[in-house]
Parts: sequence; C-alpha cells; structure tokens
Amino acid sequence: MAETVLITGATGLLGKSLVRYFSGKGDTVVAAVRDKAKGRALLGEMPNVRIIEWDVLNKASENISIDRLIHAASETSSACFVTRPVETIVSIVDGTRNVLEFARAVGVRSVVFLSTLEVYGTASDKECLSETDCGALDSMAVRSSYPEAKRLAETLCVAYSREYGVPVRIARLTQTFGTGVVRGDSRVFAQFAEAALTGRDIVLHTSGTTARCYCAVSDAVRALDVILHQGTDGEAYNVANPSTYCTIREMADRIAMRYPGVHVVSDLAAAEGRGYAPEVHICLDVSKLQSLGWSPRIGLDEMFDEMINEWRVGHARTGDEDGTVRQTHGNVVQERIENGC
Repeated sequence: MAETVLITGATGLLGKSLVRYFSGKGDTVVAAVRDKAKGRALLGEMPNVRIIEWDVLNKASENISIDRLIHAASETSSACFVTRPVETIVSIVDGTRNVLEFARAVGVRSVVFLSTLEVYGTASDKECLSETDCGALDSMAVRSSYPEAKRLAETLCVAYSREYGVPVRIARLTQTFGTGVVRGDSRVFAQFAEAALTGRDIVLHTSGTTARCYCAVSDAVRALDVILHQGTDGEAYNVANPSTYCTIREMADRIAMRYPGVHVVSDLAAAEGRGYAPEVHICLDVSKLQSLGWSPRIGLDEMFDEMINEWRVGHARTGDEDGTVRQTHGNVVQERIENGC
C-alpha cells in the first residue's frame, strides 16, 4: 500500500537517493529542502514527489499529512566541525527536536533518525561493535561537536519515544558512498576516486591507520527502508557492510593496484585544519539489522566502480545543504553533503 514519506535533507547524498527510491516504489514523497527552486533543480522531475521549503532549524510551517519520516538533514563537513562547532551542535540537536515535535504533532507511523558510527567514539578493542557498546569521546576536543551532538540527538529520540510515544528509530550509519556521490566531495573515498579517474597520486594527510567498514548508497537506502517499516521504536541499528572493513592506507593501496599510474604518497603537514576524526578501529556488527531481513549486496571495489563510472559520464551534480546546484563537467569543487554520516 502506497504511503507518504517525508525526507529532510533531500538534496544530500542519502536524501536524494531516498527520494528516488521511495518515488520508484510508488510512494508519495515530500522532499524537504531549504530552497525550493534550488531543490527542484537538483532533484529534477520525479513522479509522486512534492518539494517543500523547510529548514529544520525552524518549526515546520506547512500543514503536511504524512505517514512516515526520515530525518537525513545534518551538517557533515569535517572542516565545519572544527570551524563552526557551535552551529554544528545547534543544527543537529535543535533540528532533530523540531523534526520530533513535528512527528509528534502529525502522528506519523514511524521516524528514522540518521546517526553515525562516530557516536561509538574511540571504541574498545572488540572485533565488532554492537548497538549496546559505547566508546569514549573527548568533550574538550572541538571536533567532538559532531559525534557529541549526534549522541545527544539519539538520546532526544529515545526520550521522545518513551515520554511522548513518538515511533522513532535510529540508524547508525558508517561512511556511505557509491552511486550519487558528487565529484568534488572532500571525503577521503572521493579524493581516492578522483585520483583514480585522473591518474594522479593519492595523497594521504594522516598515517592512514584508521580502520572502519563502509556501505554502498543503495544498500544503505534499503536498510533505512527496513528500519522505517520493521524497526523497533526507541532502538538503534548499525548500518554497514562488515566485509569492507579496512584501513585508509589499505583502501588507498587497493585503488593504486586497480588503477595503473596511481601511487600512494604522504603529506602529513597538510592535515592541519581539515577536521579529521581521531584514529579509530571500528567494525560494526549488523546482525540486529540482518535479523529484520536486510543484508549488504555491494562490496568496496564495486562501490568505487559505481562512483567513478558515474563521474566519467558526468551524471553527478553538486549540491550543498541549502540546495545550491553546480554542474561539475569534470571540475573539482568543494561542497557539503547532507547524508548524516
């Protein structure tokens, strides 16, 4: 049975992918963006999609009837976490509260809040982390503005579920890429893909010893659909492909092996001000989500191939979190993406 699904952050990587996914299923999609004209330019014409202006830092002004909601709007630029930490915290916490108040008022069937694996902090030496594990975060480090705000937003979700009965579930996403990543994204996987596409060296600005698993965009979208419809209120679910677990250095070497002419070099002096997260080694246990019938389908090599092939044909377009659109045409641009991870 078709439903109406509202998606915040609809111009971000996961946001726009979710819009296409639910529209393709025959659901009516309400895509919330900061600027309607720019959002329409980025999303294009899709059946059953209604674009509305809603900056989640403000209370919803439109009277909207919906069945389900996915809150994907968030600051995700690592540089902004250190240059604009106050705004990072406020946008995540206040934005989530406004979304939860809206969901409470209209009586939705379910809500999914997009959180991040960074809430685990510098986790333990466990082989894989389940949703009940918790690591340390340095509250005196300005870079903690992002994971601390996500942690608080998670607690806010649980509080709204317990106190007000809001049917909200939490998706803890690892880094997500593949189809839909725009050329010019500043995250490490996109920098590596750019090097592969152009035949330039991969430049590491850290030791490359941080290790994590990743998830393909299409796998993440399916996971969010499962959590939205089958998840338990007030619960968190890890979203990742454990088979992709590797260090940054191993990922770089893998790209260099698969793309002739690409070499891996280091420039540690250039790391200042980039807002990199502390070194972590996090593999996520996804058995809880798998118990609902989900499993990842796309591996690391295929994720890179999807992204690079899309760039080759020039399909990806850039769009910042307020909907600004720029055609790439092979040029590298800096941008911020609302994908919640």
